[in-house]
Amino acid sequence: MSKRMKWSLAGGAVLAVVLIAVAAGAKRGPKAVEVRIDQVQARDLVASVTASGQIQPRTKVAVSAEVQGRIVKLPVKEGDLVKQGQLVVQLDPAQFEGAVSRAEASVAAGRAQLAQARANFLNAERQYARSAEIRKQNAALLSEDQVENLRTQMEVNKALLEAAQQQLEQAQAGLKDARWQLSRTTIYAPMSGKITRLNVELGETAVPGTFNKDLGTLLTVSDMSVLETKVKVDETDVARISIGDSAQVQIDAFPDTTFIGKVVKISNSSVKGAATTNAADQAIDYEVTIQLLNSPVDTRPDFSATAKIVTARRQQVLSIPIIALTVRENEELQKGDTAVGLGKAAPTKEVGKKDVEGVFIVGTDNTVNFRPVKVGIAGEKFFEVVSGLKAGEKIVAGSYQAIRELKDGAAVKAQGEGKDAKKPAGTKS
Repeated sequence: MSKRMKWSLAGGAVLAVVLIAVAAGAKRGPKAVEVRIDQVQARDLVASVTASGQIQPRTKVAVSAEVQGRIVKLPVKEGDLVKQGQLVVQLDPAQFEGAVSRAEASVAAGRAQLAQARANFLNAERQYARSAEIRKQNAALLSEDQVENLRTQMEVNKALLEAAQQQLEQAQAGLKDARWQLSRTTIYAPMSGKITRLNVELGETAVPGTFNKDLGTLLTVSDMSVLETKVKVDETDVARISIGDSAQVQIDAFPDTTFIGKVVKISNSSVKGAATTNAADQAIDYEVTIQLLNSPVDTRPDFSATAKIVTARRQQVLSIPIIALTVRENEELQKGDTAVGLGKAAPTKEVGKKDVEGVFIVGTDNTVNFRPVKVGIAGEKFFEVVSGLKAGEKIVAGSYQAIRELKDGAAVKAQGEGKDAKKPAGTKS
């Protein structure tokens, strides 16, 4: 056998092996992707928004000094319960008592000056009237200049009387102000409640907080019977919250207890969040106030809390796992197709590269096909199905990587030898 013949036979054998391997691979088909399979079924769903904040009493009053003075009495301490009108701080009144005495003396002097001015005016008025009558009866007895001088003197005394009246009113106003300042040396509780903050000690000097409220605050009285937590909610979530929505509140100080609350206020103006390097990417939050309905008696202001606000509920609606929902491109979009963009309809009929939300349906031959789906509210683990699916249909529910790489017509198999396909997921949302 020639050398060329040997090489030909060897090449033929190799080619036959390759052809057999290709035929066997074609017979087996593409390798099935291992996925988690779930069924479309009815579940109870609860949509919620979670945010954190701090516990605060609904009503609290910061008590400040309105006059400056040394604290000579401090009959309360932090944590005490006080009643409205109870003495909480006494400032040294000596300086203000002296001011009241000086003001009272000024009022007395003003009254004496007013009496003297009134007497002078009455005397000048009578003299002018008598002189005018005499000249009227006999012009030779008094000259016109004499009568005019008496008239001028009367007008001067009238002006002095008005000035004395104004000085008396000024002195009375000074007395009123001095008495007001004296009264402000005794500070009473403006409301009943608990003293949750005490910023001063006996002997310190109280300073009015005219330009700095925190500096002038002596103590804070809080009504701890009604507590609230103010949480910051992102702008993408705040539109789903309404006044009266229920909430579950967890307080860090009571980790084993969940408290019930309701939304009582939603701010109209935003609270700027943490700034980023790009001003356009700055977080925008809105303050939502939640009133606690069963707050514990041991709660203190500024306790950290996390609120889960319930925004919507659905009873026994078709649902799919959140992870099952994916997007694909190159789909023809018909006018009014509400599967685009989480329920936002396309404005016009068009064909183009658009993201369409949907799921992969598992057929009887274990191949998958992408189907557009319209979803509603989102629970913790599941989306509500508005349209596009029927109860009992099998869908690909994981893993994320597998769903991301799946294509129409791909073969799949259930994880764990098909056990998950036979045992649908639970019904919790």
